[in-house]
Amino acid sequence: MKKINIGYVLVASMVLMFSMKSNAQISKAEIRATGLTCSMCSNAINKQLKSLPEVVNVETDLNTNTFTITLKEGNELSPKVFKEKVEKAGFFIGSLVITAKPETIAKNSYILVNDRPNNVTEIQFQVVDKGYVTEKEYKKLSKSYKNVETYASNNEDDFHIKILN
Repeated sequence: MKKINIGYVLVASMVLMFSMKSNAQISKAEIRATGLTCSMCSNAINKQLKSLPEVVNVETDLNTNTFTITLKEGNELSPKVFKEKVEKAGFFIGSLVITAKPETIAKNSYILVNDRPNNVTEIQFQVVDKGYVTEKEYKKLSKSYKNVETYASNNEDDFHIKILN
């Protein structure tokens, strides 16, 4: 039986550990829904959001129709999942603000429409595509982002984002 060189195993383990990519992830999402008229409406959205296995908690503010979703670490969710869940409940997103690790926007199909922040551990950004803002807001943004070629294309898998912090 051969003797295992512990130094070799230690070095190999460290190389493997540092070469692994950290998970891109969303830690929190804040959705302002449109079309709600009562607490039963918010319950429908709440139920849809809580059905996601990555969701830890959903807090609801009935005064502003805002849902704050806390997510499990290491999730791989995209904004599309939140849109689908809110629409499945019969409503629409008026605003979606996401808090995530900076590498999240590098990993997924995010297209920045403003400058990237430097040296932050978490970024907060708003998805500004059609279906993620109100129709009125989208028309206004279309004029502002007319120089961003992909903005008007409405590709469901690309997310145009505005950094908030």
